[in-house]
Amino acid sequence: MDFDRLVMVMRRLALEAGDRIMEIYNSPEFEVKSKSDQSPVTEADEAADALISAGLAEAFPSVALVTEEQAASHSQSVSTFLIVDPLDGTKEFVQRRGDFTVNIAYVENGVPLRGVVYAPAKGRLFYTLADGRSVEELGAFDKDLAGELKPITVSVPDNRGLMVVASKSHRDQATDDYIARYAVKDMTSAGSSLKFCLVATGEADLYPRLGRTMEWDTAAGDAVLRGAGGEMIRFEDHAPFTYGKEGFANPFFIAFAPGVLLVK
Repeated sequence: MDFDRLVMVMRRLALEAGDRIMEIYNSPEFEVKSKSDQSPVTEADEAADALISAGLAEAFPSVALVTEEQAASHSQSVSTFLIVDPLDGTKEFVQRRGDFTVNIAYVENGVPLRGVVYAPAKGRLFYTLADGRSVEELGAFDKDLAGELKPITVSVPDNRGLMVVASKSHRDQATDDYIARYAVKDMTSAGSSLKFCLVATGEADLYPRLGRTMEWDTAAGDAVLRGAGGEMIRFEDHAPFTYGKEGFANPFFIAFAPGVLLVK
């Protein structure tokens, strides 16, 4: 894979999708439908998916493509592929809370090597460079020319008082019970894959998720986290987290800065 070209294409498509999403977000009203699992989907999800899918298929026709909005067509396991969540945090979008993201990642042999996470309503853009290091881009987000790049890195955690981030729309008692086993200095809630980015930038030390997610929900954020020195493991046995599983469903997981003394 030509990582220089990959990063350029993923970044541009994320920005273009973000523009389309914001057009719909700022409109007086938009249609909200329910998928078969009763989760919401909007015209913004579908428009962003079509835009990104077409762009990736044109740029990388020989690479398998998995997207949330075409999930019914993806049933077989695969080891190397592009994976897209065109609008992660649809509930946040519908409630106009701003915590939603565009997510595109490249997975090779089960590992998310490169990814981009764009939060258009918040004006935050995170991605991995061609060499695998993660950055946050600052500025006007020109489609063809990157602006100022700020290297990001995970925190050096203080286990006497950790910064914890948890889901805003999917918080449950099991998650709260797990977090209660740590000494917590402060806790914040965030929607979508922004939680990974908060750990990647050192704004949080620990993000546990004891709930249902799919690989497209996590791959891009996981790539950004890894590129910033962070880790993501399975909750149950602390084994490495992998992608390309049949059905693309994730186990529970923990995303964290190395140095956090994990409990079971």
